[in-house]
Amino acid sequence: MTSIQARTPWHLWLVGILSLLWNAFGAWDYTATQMENREYLAAAAQSMGVSVDAVIAHFAAYPAWMDAAWALGVWGSVLGSILLLLRKRLAVIAFFISLFGLFVSTLYGIATPIESMEQSAANWSMMAVIWIVLIGLILYARSMVKRGHLR
Repeated sequence: MTSIQARTPWHLWLVGILSLLWNAFGAWDYTATQMENREYLAAAAQSMGVSVDAVIAHFAAYPAWMDAAWALGVWGSVLGSILLLLRKRLAVIAFFISLFGLFVSTLYGIATPIESMEQSAANWSMMAVIWIVLIGLILYARSMVKRGHLR
């Protein structure tokens, strides 16, 4: 009798662990921002060329729907990574929920940038990496479902 674990490809564990680590940083960023962690936000503010108070004021002004979209983006990906490690096909849905949150967050961020923020290549590059990783995770999870590795 062949066990399910024996059929699970090694790369599923690698992708699952790496994606959980990646998304844990997003969860830390979300939590530190929501808790107005000045030390953390000061480093972010410096890289954006604005004051920490401008960053805090910007995020404090988010409407509730934007906070909800951001939370869906972050925690949807964390959940997707956990479900991937648990070999559950619901990982695909969790990643799509995250994609919706990322879409709304990105549009809002473009429409309402932090006042006097420098729109640097680094800021745009990071956003591109987030999109690429999430789309990659969706495609990977879907392929694992099609191959029968997620149930």
